[in-house]
Amino acid sequence: MEKKVIEGSDDTPEVVLDKVNNIFKFSGKSLPEDVREFYAPIMEWIDDYASNPNDITKVVFKMDYFNSASSKRIVDILTQFEEMKNKGFNILIDWYYQDDDEDMQDAGEAFASIVDLPFNMISY
Repeated sequence: MEKKVIEGSDDTPEVVLDKVNNIFKFSGKSLPEDVREFYAPIMEWIDDYASNPNDITKVVFKMDYFNSASSKRIVDILTQFEEMKNKGFNILIDWYYQDDDEDMQDAGEAFASIVDLPFNMISY
């Protein structure tokens, strides 16, 4: 399975999806002009990955900011990983937030309450 790497920009997050090296990372800002178009290939890759996931998958979110449309896509992505967990695979979420960023901390806690996945809330 080929890895997918999307370089971050002022409006889009850096995304690394790498099954071989077990790296699944979303970082930066997410306010793309067309949220569906940006996230569609990411969600398609995760769907493909779900057919044969690693024994343990750790997904890292280190977001600085995201808009409400991106928030919906993040929930969709977390739901994809939740479905893998429901099939018996180990899925872990590391949610990083800056010490002084209550909004990102609250967002991580809100996502953790929406999906049935183990969240590690990590301040830095």
